Amino acid sequence: MKVKIKGIRKIAITGEFIKLDSLLKLADIASTGGMAKILIQNGDVHVNGEICTERGRKIVPGDLVRYNHDMIAVTTHDG
Repeated sequence: MKVKIKGIRKIAITGEFIKLDSLLKLADIASTGGMAKILIQNGDVHVNGEICTERGRKIVPGDLVRYNHDMIAVTTHDG
């Protein structure tokens, strides 16, 4: 099944990585950590094209995260 993506949003992080559940909150996809956990455990979140069920997965600059029609490209503040 193909999903039509609205567009890619860039989110810059300051450290080496951000945990997947924290990224979903930062991107306003999940309003709470509990909601992020459910989205991830349900298999609704993709990282670099693959379903990810690890809420603590380290997301680094260059990774692409998708939930439904939202695509997030993680970058650094430098670029």
